[in-house]
Amino acid sequence: MDALDLSRWQFGITTVYHFIFVPITIGLSALVAGLQTAWVRTGKEKYLRATRFWGKLFLINFAIGVVTGIVQEFQFGMNWSAYSRFVGDVFGAPLAIEGLLAFFLESTFLGLWIFGWDRLPPRVHLATIWTASIGTMLSAYFILAANSWMQHPVGWTMGDGRAELTSITAVLTNSTTLVTFPHTITACFLTAGALLLAVSAWHLRRGNQDDVFRPSLRLGAWVVLIAGLGVLVTGDLQARVMTQQQPMKMAAAEALYENTSSASFSIFTVGSLDGSEELYSVRIPSLLSFMATGDPSGEVEGINDLQQAYAAEYGAGDYVPNVPVTYWSFRLMIGFGALAMLIAAAALWFTRGTRSPRSRWLWIAAVGTVAMPLLSNSFGWIFTEMGRQPWTVFGLFKTSESGSPAVSTAEAATGLIVLTVLYGILAVIEIGLFLKYAAAGAPVIAPETDEADKPLAFAY
Repeated sequence: MDALDLSRWQFGITTVYHFIFVPITIGLSALVAGLQTAWVRTGKEKYLRATRFWGKLFLINFAIGVVTGIVQEFQFGMNWSAYSRFVGDVFGAPLAIEGLLAFFLESTFLGLWIFGWDRLPPRVHLATIWTASIGTMLSAYFILAANSWMQHPVGWTMGDGRAELTSITAVLTNSTTLVTFPHTITACFLTAGALLLAVSAWHLRRGNQDDVFRPSLRLGAWVVLIAGLGVLVTGDLQARVMTQQQPMKMAAAEALYENTSSASFSIFTVGSLDGSEELYSVRIPSLLSFMATGDPSGEVEGINDLQQAYAAEYGAGDYVPNVPVTYWSFRLMIGFGALAMLIAAAALWFTRGTRSPRSRWLWIAAVGTVAMPLLSNSFGWIFTEMGRQPWTVFGLFKTSESGSPAVSTAEAATGLIVLTVLYGILAVIEIGLFLKYAAAGAPVIAPETDEADKPLAFAY
């Protein structure tokens, strides 16, 4: 592999790794804020214990997410300097807003939440976690706006051989951003709900703290189901926008080589190694046409026709992404998300009323739910980025032009190895801390009361 390939592997590994923590942070911050709201409104100790338990896991995840996110951004200058010079004026604007506004908001108010338990009035303290949660969502919006510009560049003009920003409003209201943001946020809640479900199931299986973890399990399961439906609806909208803007990506997602009306969607396909020949498949009639166009009989453009059209528009070259990777990442994204919803539905059914599941396999499935959205998110990003190839900015700037000319193959390999090892060490630390505090269970609290017999704040 040359320096460009190694740089792509490095960015792919660090991006997927970083996004393990992002959805947990976004979703769990809102759920913790909701639990604390329940405590402030009712004064019930179980909500305070749940707040402090899930809040500690949220903080561990947030800290590792910040570290991995900072390292990730340095790669734009190290490995992708040509890209940074070409698009920095546009791409850098939403990232700068994210750092100066959204991240400042979430980090500042999260600090107030951490150290304000015994210093701030309960309602003021509650406002800090809600503000931090809003900050995490704003961070996601601005970062997704930057990524969406790579998928569908708007609000720019060419000047001195580089893209120059003409409208920050156009960038922030990009049609791609407007469908990507709700899809991502609902996926974040699905991920956080699965975490509540899995950890709670582990404790309940061992007979631990039924007053905290049984409600947490059911809360997590409901969040998974509701957020999962949100993911399906927003994903459907996103697929249609994607088909309009990047038809090659949708064609590659189905390995569809010829223009087809009433195109079916293959749940499972066995084909040749290069993805050019289908040997066996299980299909749902007309589903691909509905996903792509909103019409079951609509026509979906195929890879061969799009290749010819792109070559005529952009010049000679191969404009077909890696079809097997695109095809399977799309299905694994959908499949793991659907599996999480199925397990959540089973968990709600078998814990209705005062029931408790007896099947060992159901408990194992419930604990394993935590991995499903994480895998779904990872394959979703692999599909999004690999399906855009050979472009870094679709229709404007190619990946082959985006690397750092001064970075040698040896230097790129060193960076890849160092960051992979570093992230491996961070993974050991993260998993160790997470398992330690997750296994410890919710704290036992003897709250003090004021003259009105209302709960006071507690030190973390």
